[in-house]
Amino acid sequence: MSELEKDAKPTEQSAEAPLPSEKKSRQTSSTMRFIKWFMAINFLIGALLIPLAAATYYYLTIYPTLPDATELKDVSYQVPLKIVTADGQLISEIGTKKRMPITYAEIPERMTQAIISSEDESFFEHGGVDYKGLARAVYELVTTGEKKSGGSTITMQVARNFFLTREKSYLRKLNEIILSYKIENELSKEEILALYLNKIFLGYRSYGVAAAAQTYYGRPLAELTLDEYAMIAGLPKAPSAYNPIANPERAKLRRNYVLRRMHELNFISEEEMLAAQAIEVHAEKHASYIDIEAGYVAEMARSFAMENFGEEALQNGLTIVTTIDSRLQAQANQAIRHGLQRYERRHGFRGPIQQLDLNQFTDDEELFDALKDFRNYGDLKVAVVTDIAKQYAEITIEDGERNQLTFDTMSWAAPYITVNSTGKAPKTVSDVLQTGDVVYVQKLDDKWHLAQDPAVESALVSLDSHNGRIKALVGGYDYFKSKFNRVTQARRQVGSNIKPFLYSTALDNGMTAANTINDAPVVFHDRNLEDIWRPENYSGRFYGPTRLRKALAFSRNLVSIRLLQHLGISTFADYLQRFGFPQDEINLHRDLSLALGSVQFTPLEVARGYATFSNTGYLIEPYLIEEVRDFNGDLLFKAEPKRACLHNQCIEGDNLNAPRVIEERNAYIMTSIMQDVIRIGSGRKARALQREDIAGKTGTTNEQKDAWFSGFNGNIVTTVWTGFDTPSTLGRSEVGGRASLPIWMEYMELALKAYPNIPFMQPEGLVNIQIDKDTGQAVPVGTPGAVEEIFREENAPEIPSVSQKKIEEITEDLFE
Repeated sequence: MSELEKDAKPTEQSAEAPLPSEKKSRQTSSTMRFIKWFMAINFLIGALLIPLAAATYYYLTIYPTLPDATELKDVSYQVPLKIVTADGQLISEIGTKKRMPITYAEIPERMTQAIISSEDESFFEHGGVDYKGLARAVYELVTTGEKKSGGSTITMQVARNFFLTREKSYLRKLNEIILSYKIENELSKEEILALYLNKIFLGYRSYGVAAAAQTYYGRPLAELTLDEYAMIAGLPKAPSAYNPIANPERAKLRRNYVLRRMHELNFISEEEMLAAQAIEVHAEKHASYIDIEAGYVAEMARSFAMENFGEEALQNGLTIVTTIDSRLQAQANQAIRHGLQRYERRHGFRGPIQQLDLNQFTDDEELFDALKDFRNYGDLKVAVVTDIAKQYAEITIEDGERNQLTFDTMSWAAPYITVNSTGKAPKTVSDVLQTGDVVYVQKLDDKWHLAQDPAVESALVSLDSHNGRIKALVGGYDYFKSKFNRVTQARRQVGSNIKPFLYSTALDNGMTAANTINDAPVVFHDRNLEDIWRPENYSGRFYGPTRLRKALAFSRNLVSIRLLQHLGISTFADYLQRFGFPQDEINLHRDLSLALGSVQFTPLEVARGYATFSNTGYLIEPYLIEEVRDFNGDLLFKAEPKRACLHNQCIEGDNLNAPRVIEERNAYIMTSIMQDVIRIGSGRKARALQREDIAGKTGTTNEQKDAWFSGFNGNIVTTVWTGFDTPSTLGRSEVGGRASLPIWMEYMELALKAYPNIPFMQPEGLVNIQIDKDTGQAVPVGTPGAVEEIFREENAPEIPSVSQKKIEEITEDLFE
């Protein structure tokens, strides 16, 4: 190799070898590539593993905790307690939530279309989640910062409403989506929609479209119109904001939007849309449709449910079937109200409720709103006098009706002064009313009459005397005026209503209806009574020796007192307990005043006692609840009342046999005497019923503070009480035969129609014997002026061949 070559070789090598800077650069580039690849691989692994790990964690830890969608097939709603009559009429619905669950088949097609249009137009196409809708909602939220459209489908709302909280979180949303798929997999679209339409909250404690239809329109869902369906369909988005009662303008905008969407989805034509949009908002708040008014019954049934089924009774959809007969309950309501208005008319007009200046109202609507501020009770309506003429007054009633009050409907309205006095009787309408007077009116025989909110109260209870079934119960003029149930809670002196039990005691102790006791003045110094007691008959007269039958028929007080003195107070007090009367109350009145009814019982206790006479001597237990059924109709409770054993048709030893507490013959004789109460005595007004099978007894306490009538036939017994809640006189002449008997008659006129008008059946072991009507002694058959009396065979007097009067006449002749 030449020198030149040797010199040139290193130079060539130096040209091919990298410079130090180039070597460093290549090392850096290689490192970066490695890092990028490492990061890419880790990102790829992370992208796969993290979701996989999250999904695994969700599947193993959270997914198992999600509810089973199949539970929705057996879902139970918070449904109110329903109370119905024996014949299926609705009395009340009680609960914190109004809900009326219905099946999909019961949902009108227009309702379905309206809700689909407003809430989830692709409901029948998607599988539970509308991803387009979700994406749109997310995009709007990101771009505007506001949530303008909902991404939740109906299925997702079902998942949320039934299983999840309303917490706003990504995990909750994920659970909602997964649950929606589970629901769609387990249930049909129809089942899902029915769940949604039964569950959603629609304002005013109403849950579900059926309840909303009743709340806003007072009609069943199937009877609504297109605009009303659209109104309800617009509520789920914001029940308060779009409430048609509280916010009618906003509600109308929402309703019209729903109608427009229905048209766009080809559910309705343009003409239908425009016609429905033109209708003004007309929703009003309605209570549940009640078939029969029985507020006191409803409260008794609610208490029974709470005591036996706890707090859940008000939300588990129980149905309580009462013993009430709806026709008789309606008649009892009417009888009480008519009776108390008659009392009010006897005692004068207390004046208008208020005076209004009619000039302050710019239109009728303002006037109607003003009238709605006044409470009305029972069958009364509020009205305002708008003009006065000599023989009539023009009135406008609270519901907008215009009518007249003629003078004959207010001729009773002399000014009230006291219960015993009134001012001068009016001669013209202007003597009673002025323009602007707000008054109560009552419709009688298709004509409006002037009325007033009664200050007096009354109660009625009617029982099936064979088994204690309560057929009608009214605890006062109006439950919403006073919730005090006078049938079960008001212990009042019973007055002469006690006397049949005293006379029954006498029969049980060997006396007869023909025995005489002197009706004469008497003064008692009784250590159990205050000072000196001088009892009197109501008439203030004395009648001398009087047969027991006649004494009870005419309610002679002095005979009753002497009879109790003869029998002994303890004997009577012990005997009273046979009829179910409370011992503690009887023990408080162990003195001679017991003969006149100083003891205090409730009307229900009195009716139970009288039922013993009606059913030939058995003690029954009054009851109101026939049965209780759950939401599915399964029986939870069934009453098993003890029954009176009539005509020897009972099975000996049967636990359902009511106990016999008085002899059958005793019951029959007492019934026959109480028939005389109606035939000739203090209850003779009841003869107008023209029944041969009724018996009863009036009752009046001192100073006419309590007025009673209890009466019966062989199947039904009814007690009526009238008085002031704070005991005070009802007024002179307001005795049981005037204040309570007409109420009893009005009710029983209908109640008795179910039974044949035949006399009570006389049992064996009794004989009819002619007696002297003055002395009560037996007389020969055919004696002029004699009357028949009923005796038990062992107590029957011997029939003489010559009457005592004839013997006295012969004796007088001998010594002349």
